[in-house]
Amino acid sequence: MTSRRPFKWPALLTESGRGIAFGGDYNPDQWPDDVVADDIRLMKQAHVNTVALAIFSWDRIEPTEGAFTFDWLDGVIDQLGRAGIAVDLSSATAAAPMWLYESHPEVLPVDRYGHVVNPGSRQSWRPTSPVFKRYALRLCRELAEHYKDNPTVTAWHVGNEYGWNNRYDYSDDALREFRFWCERRYGTIDVLNAAWGTAFWSQHVNGFDEVLLPRHMGGDSMVNPAQQLDFERFGNDMLLDFYKAERDAIAAICPDKPCTTNFMVSTDQCCMDYAQWADEVDFVSNDHYFHEGESHLDELACSDALMASLAHGDPWYVMEHSTSAVQWKPWNARKRHGELMRDSLAHVALGADAINFFQWRQSTSGAEAFHSAMLPHAGEDSKLYRGVTELGEALETLSDAGVQGTCLRRADTAILFDATCEWATRCETLPSMRLSHWHDVRDWYRAFLDAGARADVIPLAYDWSGYGYRTIVLPTLIALSDADVRRIADFARSGGRVVVGYATGLIDERFHVGLGGYPGAGNGLLRELLGIRSEEFNILGSDDGSGDGTSEGEPAAITLSNGMTTRLWQNDVTSTAQDTTVLAAYAGAAAAEWELDGTPAVTRHPYGDGEGIYIGCDLDRHDLARLLGERGFGAASGATVDAATANPQVIHTIRESEDGAVRFDFYLNRAKEAVQVPGIEGEPIIVFRCEASKAPKTPDAASYTLGRNAILITRTVSRG
Repeated sequence: MTSRRPFKWPALLTESGRGIAFGGDYNPDQWPDDVVADDIRLMKQAHVNTVALAIFSWDRIEPTEGAFTFDWLDGVIDQLGRAGIAVDLSSATAAAPMWLYESHPEVLPVDRYGHVVNPGSRQSWRPTSPVFKRYALRLCRELAEHYKDNPTVTAWHVGNEYGWNNRYDYSDDALREFRFWCERRYGTIDVLNAAWGTAFWSQHVNGFDEVLLPRHMGGDSMVNPAQQLDFERFGNDMLLDFYKAERDAIAAICPDKPCTTNFMVSTDQCCMDYAQWADEVDFVSNDHYFHEGESHLDELACSDALMASLAHGDPWYVMEHSTSAVQWKPWNARKRHGELMRDSLAHVALGADAINFFQWRQSTSGAEAFHSAMLPHAGEDSKLYRGVTELGEALETLSDAGVQGTCLRRADTAILFDATCEWATRCETLPSMRLSHWHDVRDWYRAFLDAGARADVIPLAYDWSGYGYRTIVLPTLIALSDADVRRIADFARSGGRVVVGYATGLIDERFHVGLGGYPGAGNGLLRELLGIRSEEFNILGSDDGSGDGTSEGEPAAITLSNGMTTRLWQNDVTSTAQDTTVLAAYAGAAAAEWELDGTPAVTRHPYGDGEGIYIGCDLDRHDLARLLGERGFGAASGATVDAATANPQVIHTIRESEDGAVRFDFYLNRAKEAVQVPGIEGEPIIVFRCEASKAPKTPDAASYTLGRNAILITRTVSRG
């Protein structure tokens, strides 16, 4: 791993500088000047103690080229400071002013078809443009010089959601930098040719000056997958380099104020390799927007589990989430009663020490006018604002109780996530276009919850082997290097349990397929660990007439001997080691039709002091949960097992002080109906939509009924 920047957390303007940060993006430049005083009155009423300021205000700070004006921003910051509200000040570079685009249209990105991306939205700029970088860094330095000694500005919000609109740029600037990037990565053109497999389709290049971007090549063309994977890495690196340039320009002038940028981690968006980005921020922060439907809470917890790992045990920051509906999806569901509080405290349960929203006051115009806010269009006399105020009170209660700075207790199981594997599963030349590494991580995470356990989600690149995990799960980790496979095998050899999913280890980090049978990663070492060998994939799909699934009249699902069902992908396992145990095989008429009847589907193989479990086909989360329970690595190998932890209707997490003297238990109801949770110990700190069956402060443990969207938080202080 690379070295990480030392952890620095932004101070509040409280007497101690501590407390859970609560607030949101504040855009006073969208409103008349006299609105600020009313905003601050309502912020204080809602217990807001921090705001992120000037994120999209470049045109107000520099209305014409080189003419910087800070009077309006000074006035806002002064009023906030006098009210005790800290400012996380942005570098304001996410959206450039229109005069810059008029003067320098060469900073605009280009799409894969060669079309210039027009200005008018966020991030309409090339991360590889030296012209744009010059203007952006000048703005960073001007802001830093002006506010370096301002005590109200306690942190820097560098950029905003890097890659939201310029993740892929096919401009000539990008081409130039991609060639440099390839030369740094490979050293010689022969190494690049070997890595990209350019012998296929006459793609050999004689020098780095012949390297091309994977631009559009025709309606039915297929991009070289190794080239495409490197282009994904390149785009990530260029945006990370741009962030670091902004950060360094600010930090050179303001070394004592921490810098961050907001990641975008949810199981429907995770476009960067945030395992790299986390090393480059002073504190980790994230924007998370909920997934509508029954997976709402589980998806939030899964995303937060990765955030907790990216933070390496330190607190992390929710920079944005929504009070209710957003406006950028085809279907924008609002939050139900209680979900505003439940979601926010769920983030705290997974290690967050800051809860912020986009945005403070709901806009009346612009693209996000119908995005919910802390102060809605309806004003202060509204359910939403009252809910925000109730949340502010709860967070203040948790601050007073000492939650800030406590550490999330790890589970015993780690689900491994890797950005490269997520990028690789999007490739259009795989056996199936329906693979999704990140969604499979989510399904496995939910399966553990369904089995009465909790798993962590941790990057493959991290030192997960040193964290005390007993089990690791590899869900669709399609690309594994030889070094990765050796680490995995060493973990099993030393007594760990390795669970390998159906599309794991098919290629290496260069998108080269391993030989000798599947999974081929690690020159056969992964097969040795699992004690199996597969020769072919059996791909199914929906029989809906769309043309992308199973042929008409063919079985579209196959059952297993244990009653489970696979609907997408089955590995044709043709040989197993003598000490491999077949836990389930394909069975029934559909299996016979596809010539898989009796073929191993799920196996177990001892390896050193540990074992490898092979899931050779896709299973839905309910079947995965059943398998976990049947094989004894559900609740038995998850987090600390007690009555609440083992209840599949409850998410139970623990945060504790470094010395273990103070412990906070968080209980969240996953179900739509009320859930009975016995054996609750400790002093109740937050009791939201819960009822105690007996007086909770008696010496004996209490039983609680958790209603829908309920959360219960208790504190236990060790005596002596």
